[in-house]
Amino acid sequence: MTPTRWLLTIVSFLATIGVSLYMITGWSQQGASLLLPASAHLLAFSAVVVELLARSLKLRWSAAAAGIRLPLLTALRTSLGGDFAAAITPARSGAEPARFLVLRESGLRSSNVLVILYAELFLEVFSLAAVVLAVAVVFRHAGVVLATLVSLVGSYAAVILGIGALAIFLSRRTTHGAPPTWARRLRLTGGRWRTIESALVKLRATIDSVEQVDMKPAVFAFLASVVHVGIRLFVLPALVLTSVRDVPLAPLALWPLGFLYGAAVVPAPGGGGAVEMAFRAALGNAIPARLFAAALIWWRFYTFYIYILLGALAAGSTVMRAVRKTEEYESEVELQHP
Repeated sequence: MTPTRWLLTIVSFLATIGVSLYMITGWSQQGASLLLPASAHLLAFSAVVVELLARSLKLRWSAAAAGIRLPLLTALRTSLGGDFAAAITPARSGAEPARFLVLRESGLRSSNVLVILYAELFLEVFSLAAVVLAVAVVFRHAGVVLATLVSLVGSYAAVILGIGALAIFLSRRTTHGAPPTWARRLRLTGGRWRTIESALVKLRATIDSVEQVDMKPAVFAFLASVVHVGIRLFVLPALVLTSVRDVPLAPLALWPLGFLYGAAVVPAPGGGGAVEMAFRAALGNAIPARLFAAALIWWRFYTFYIYILLGALAAGSTVMRAVRKTEEYESEVELQHP
């Protein structure tokens, strides 16, 4: 990455660590400890394993639905590589280029890679909506936490589906030649417009593949995606309720899901302390003081830091090449005359 982005990443992680230490210091005077029962760690780690397996199966079955063979280990490496790239780039911007390169280097054609990634993205939106609908029924008396989660997920889904609908609309139109008026107004000229033209051509091929989807693996992929999203509801309850039984379940399950998807819109890599502050504001009165610091640190570990470690081991060098290639291409486009 460029020195500026490395600096932003380092500052973001320092902010995250600093806020966490501040939380620990604030609770240390109340007898807080970072120790949790072994059963809490076992349950949280099991949730990580289930989440990774579900995500890998979702990718594999998404590929199978379009008639593409994708080995499970490649799907796992793709997922972890995307997690690693998302953690070290602003607003998770490196995730998709990294996953694209991992899949390309596995031998898949670019058009097939786009089919898999588009399918995976839209499945996540619909499975997230299904999970939120389910928790809205189960936790219908949760009040503000449920309303916040529904509004956050609704906004996220609307943005993703809106971008997808716009891309499909543009892909059906003739985009060759000079940029249209709306593109020139957005300064999408020269190299930028040629990039968009190329992407829309590939998107047309992707849509043609999706129109011939095999429904059986598509349904399996959707169910795996539901598991992938839903299992995230259980990490914080596993960490807290193994020590204290009388903590309300709804805040422990619902707020963290909002934090995880809300962090995607925070410009700083990893949330830059924003996730920790939101955690404190939302759950400071719900989690007992003696458990709060441990719950925060270990929840952050099992939902963020562990994926960085696993992603670096699984596809670290590939991810860094993807990030570097993306930045080099952006620089080339900036230097081109419109």
